[in-house]
Amino acid sequence: MKSVQRRVSARGRTAVPDSPPRERVLKAAFALFRERGYSGTSTLEIATRAKVSKRDLYALFDDKQAMLTACITERARRMRQPVDLAASIPQSRAEVAATLVALGTSILRGICDPNVLAVYRLAVAEADHAPEVARVLDAGGREANWQAISEWIAKVQARGLIGAGDPAAITARFVPMLWGDLMIRLLLRVCEPPTPAEIEVRAQAAADALLTLYPPSRPAG
Repeated sequence: MKSVQRRVSARGRTAVPDSPPRERVLKAAFALFRERGYSGTSTLEIATRAKVSKRDLYALFDDKQAMLTACITERARRMRQPVDLAASIPQSRAEVAATLVALGTSILRGICDPNVLAVYRLAVAEADHAPEVARVLDAGGREANWQAISEWIAKVQARGLIGAGDPAAITARFVPMLWGDLMIRLLLRVCEPPTPAEIEVRAQAAADALLTLYPPSRPAG
């Protein structure tokens, strides 16, 4: 396999691999946020580790919070649904169940991702000194996901496939059914992530439970 090309400075020292500056900045920022905390990391330290000037850094990002937002947004995508909910409106209860299982599986895989867990641990650690970490994570992760699911549920309700109820409240019931105390236990490192088979069982159980609570408002057929 070809070795990664490296730039060599005029003094003969080997520099960082030839990767885009934005990628290097985000990688350096996230590593430093994890090592020293968001409030304990300076933009100078990020620029130094990323091997860019502060001028170049600020050409890419307005401030440290913009870097934080980009880091979290990238990792929050791993918790996003695997289907385009806006374009996926089921025609039957079986299709509703299948979509809920796919959603549940994706969400569970997301929270088990080590990088996603690292972001949540960062938000908890910085809760007092930098509450913006949690706000950015909530807006880019949970809030975005729940909004998309709620809008999908409203469309499914319009077809009579899920019973009446506030779509946001239904979403808020589905997610806890899905992971229970798993997130807390993973954050505390007191359990191992579930296997793919266990994830599928959890997702199926949550989908079944939700559909039992909200029977169709119209007869099938």
